[in-house]
Amino acid sequence: MGEHLLNRLFSSARVIVENVLAGVKRCRIVKEVLRLTTAGISDRVMEVACGLHNLRVSCRHPLPTFDGVHSHSVTP
Repeated sequence: MGEHLLNRLFSSARVIVENVLAGVKRCRIVKEVLRLTTAGISDRVMEVACGLHNLRVSCRHPLPTFDGVHSHSVTP
């Protein structure tokens, strides 16, 4: 019983990770072979792609602030 539950938890986590990676790979530069050989550039490209993914997700499901207004709205 315990092993079945553990496998189910791992499976759920794996699905979430696979979905996130698919979202990050919407950036074409991440899908293809990166031919830039400058040290650290591939890590930077992945960081930017992850940041863009996080921005897209946060705009899709904005977090409410303490006053109940969505975090993406701007008040004058």
